[in-house]
This record gives sequence, structure tokens and C-alpha cells, in this order.
Amino acid sequence: MSTQPFIKLHDGNLMPQLGLGVWQASNDEATHAVSTALNTGYRHIDTAAIYKNEAGVGKALAQTTIARNELFITTKLWNDQQIYAQKGLEESLEKLKLDYVDLYLIHWPEPQQDNYVAAWKQLLKLKEQGLAKSVGVCNFHIPHLQRLIDETGVAPAVNQIELHPMLQQRQMHAWNATHRIATESWSPLAQGGKGVFDQPLIQQLAEKYSKTPAQIVIRWHLDSGLIVIPKSVTPKRIHENFDVFDFKLEKDELLAFGKLDIGKRLGPDPDKK
Repeated sequence: MSTQPFIKLHDGNLMPQLGLGVWQASNDEATHAVSTALNTGYRHIDTAAIYKNEAGVGKALAQTTIARNELFITTKLWNDQQIYAQKGLEESLEKLKLDYVDLYLIHWPEPQQDNYVAAWKQLLKLKEQGLAKSVGVCNFHIPHLQRLIDETGVAPAVNQIELHPMLQQRQMHAWNATHRIATESWSPLAQGGKGVFDQPLIQQLAEKYSKTPAQIVIRWHLDSGLIVIPKSVTPKRIHENFDVFDFKLEKDELLAFGKLDIGKRLGPDPDKK
């Protein structure tokens, strides 16, 4: 097992703070990327039904000699299956070649459908059945989360949201923390560092710590208490993204990141999707 840090979820389960995302990877790319990541030391893999690569992830998991209880596998319920969550998870498990996932997430609230509370109730049952060790959501705003809590009494263990230096979501992160919901960052590198890696602050810190700009940004996520899942299918970058445990950013350096926040979304707004 790697020496990377873990986040303790409110249900008591431990989640590796750094994982590999496989969004936009083909099945073959996902197999190779996951195998590379596991050999590098990653134990946390994040996929989703809509990525159409769960079978590729499952192939890599079937080939590894790493014990299942050392792995943390996340997948997600797509929008058109919110009223069929059990069916959705069973289909994902079949592709992943797993008996359970460590984290199952509602991918988007889709408030216009108004099915996300019903989906959440189903996820809680899936957790009771042991098909998902922990359950949570993606892209939920405060009103969506509050409604789940009000109607079920149970807060999600994780809220995975778009979060990077240009969209730091500090209010959302603080609200999650107040309700013991772990915040997980998707597109943590702003989709290849668009407008981030060339920032003077990132360049200066990369030079100071002899790290790449991507490693500096990943370290910012970790030091901010966020769970982070940088996506890559390139072996060199997969290795580099994991080589971030030998340094920490100073408090004033973390504060300096605040000036990079311009509220820039690269993905859809959950309220308008």
C-alpha cells in the first residue's frame, strides 16, 4: 500500500486522497492507464457509467494481484437511470467485474427531472445491501444537498464537483465540510492546465520545489483537504501526478492561490444543465 494520505468519510470508510480519473479514455486506454496507475502506487480509481470504459477498468482490476480491500473504486449513476439505481449499479458491477464498489455517486442532480431524491434513497439501500461501501453525489449545489438531508436525514459521504485554481468553490467546500461531506475535485488541473500552468505563481512554485506545474496544483488540492482525481492515460504523467508526497506548500503559498480564482467553469453549471 502506498504512503499517500487518506480522507476519513463520515460513514467511517477511508478514501485515498489521490486517485486516477479515466474520463474520456477508451476501454483500451483505461485498461493501460489503470494498470500503470496501480503499478505506480495508486489505489483509488474513478470511472462512471457514462464514460463507457468501466469494462476497460474492470479488465485492469481483474489482472492485478493487489488485494481487493486495498483498492478504492468509484463509479457513478447516469442521469437516465436515476429511478433505476439498482439496475444501474448492477450493470456497472458486471462491467467492472466486482461484487461491490467503494463509492457510488449520483452523477448530476438534474433538478428538472426531480428524481435525485428518489435516486438518493435507492443509493442508501444499495449501501445497506453492501453493493456500495459509501454513497455520495457529484455536482450538487447547496439546495440539492440540503433537500437530500431534509428528506432522508443522511448527508452524502462525498460531493464531487468541478474544482481547480480558476474555480475554487470555497463556499461550497466550506458548506460541505460543515455537513461532514468530503469534497472531491474533478478537472483538478483545469483540463490540461488551461490558463493555470502558465500563471507566474504556479511557475515560481514549480521552480522552488523542483516540480511540474501539474504537481504543484495537485499538491494545492491535497493541502486544501480536497480529494483529487487527475486524469491521464500517459504513463509519464500518471507517474508524475503521484510523485507529490515529498513536499507541502506553505500556508502563505496556499493563500496566494486565492488570486487565481476567477469563477471560470469549464464544464456545465449544475443549475443550468
